[in-house]
Amino acid sequence: MKYGIIGSGPAGFTSAILAAEKGNTVVLFEKDEIGGTCLNKGCIPTKVIMHTAELYRKAKNASEIGLVADNLKIDFNALIKHKENVITLLRNSMTKFLESKNINIVKAYAEITSDNTITANNQEYKCDKIIVATGSIPKCLNGYSFDGEFILNSDDIFKLSKIPENVLIIGAGAEGLEWARIFNDMDCNVTVIEEKNCALPVADNDISKYIENLLKQRGIDLKTSTTVKKLENRQVTLSTGEVLNPDFVLVAIGRLPLKPEKVNGKVIYLGDTNAQLMLANFAIYQARALLSDIKFDSVFVPNVVYGEPEIAWIGANEQDLPVGSYEKSVFPIKALGKAHCENEKNGFIKVLSYQGNIIGAHIVSKEASALIHQFAVAMQNNIKTSELKKICFAHPTYSEGVYESIVKL
Repeated sequence: MKYGIIGSGPAGFTSAILAAEKGNTVVLFEKDEIGGTCLNKGCIPTKVIMHTAELYRKAKNASEIGLVADNLKIDFNALIKHKENVITLLRNSMTKFLESKNINIVKAYAEITSDNTITANNQEYKCDKIIVATGSIPKCLNGYSFDGEFILNSDDIFKLSKIPENVLIIGAGAEGLEWARIFNDMDCNVTVIEEKNCALPVADNDISKYIENLLKQRGIDLKTSTTVKKLENRQVTLSTGEVLNPDFVLVAIGRLPLKPEKVNGKVIYLGDTNAQLMLANFAIYQARALLSDIKFDSVFVPNVVYGEPEIAWIGANEQDLPVGSYEKSVFPIKALGKAHCENEKNGFIKVLSYQGNIIGAHIVSKEASALIHQFAVAMQNNIKTSELKKICFAHPTYSEGVYESIVKL
C-alpha cells in the first residue's frame, strides 16, 4: 500500500515511520523544514531559550545557596546560535531516520488534486491512503493582523535580534505563560492580559490561583478579565482604559487548523489539522492509534506548561465535578526533602479520586512534566490508589510526593 503524507510535524513524522515499518511505500511531503512547527518554531526552540533564561535567573539569585555569580549576562546572539544548533541537530537526525526507512521525502508544496492523487512540483503521486498533517497557524486578534514588528505571533518571536525591555502578552494560556516567564527571567518588564477571570483557564482552579500568585511574586503584571480595546501607533489601549507602550505585543490566544483549501477524495486528518487537541503529544498519539497495534484512550492525555515550576495535569478538574462525588488530597511540595535540597519549594500535588480510582491529578512542581506520567500510567491501567501505595519510592525524590498525595485516599 502507498501512503501520501502531507506535513512532517509530530503527526506526519510518526505516521510516516509507522507506515513504513509495516512495509508500506511512503511519500512524505513538506514545504518547509522537516519537523514542522514543533521542532522549528514551537516546542523545542522555546524550551532551549527557556532553559538559558531559567539558569540566568537562578544564578542571579543563588547567593543563599552559596553560589555568587558576578557580571552575569545573557549573550543573546550566542543563545540564538545555540537554539539553531539544537534544531539543526534534531532535524538532521529526523531526516536520517526517515531516509533509513526508505521514505521518499518531497520538499515542496503538496496539493490533493483528485481522488488518491497528490501533486507536488508538477508531478503526480498516486496514493492508496492520504494523511493530512499540515498543522496550525497562530490566531490573531479580531480586526488585526500580524505585522512582524509590533503585533507578533509565536513564529515572529524567534526573529528577535535582542532582548526586549517591555513586553505585552495577550493570553494567559500555556504559550502566553511560558513566554511571560521566559521574558521575566531575562529581566524584561512583562504584562499579561487574559479575557477570562483567571490565568490558565483550562486548568484546575487551584492551579490557576497558585500560578497567579507566583506570577505576581516574580513581578509579572497579570491582568485578568481584560481585553484589548485598541492597537494603534504602537500603543495598546485596554478594556480598562489603561494605555500601554510595550516594545511589541505577543498574541498568544490560540491557533487555527491549517487545512488544504481544496480536498478531492477521502483523506485522514491528524494533529493540529484534526483540531481535537492541539498538543504535539496528542498528534503523536493520533498517528500511533491509526497505524500501530497499540490501543490508546484519548481521555488520558497529559497537559504540561513549562517553566519554573512546571505545571501538569491529567483527567478531571475539581470545578467540573459535582460536589460530594470525589475525594481530594493536596500535598505541598515544600514538605519534600528533595525540594529543600534544590531550593525548589513552590508547588503542590493534588489528586482527585472516586472509589479508589484516580480521576484527576494536578501538579505544580519541579519535574511536574515527569511526575504526571506516574498518574497517567495508573489512570489508564485502572490501578487503584491502594496498589500505588505498595510502591517503594526512592528518597529523596520529587516522586515521593506522588506517594504522599495518595496515602490518605
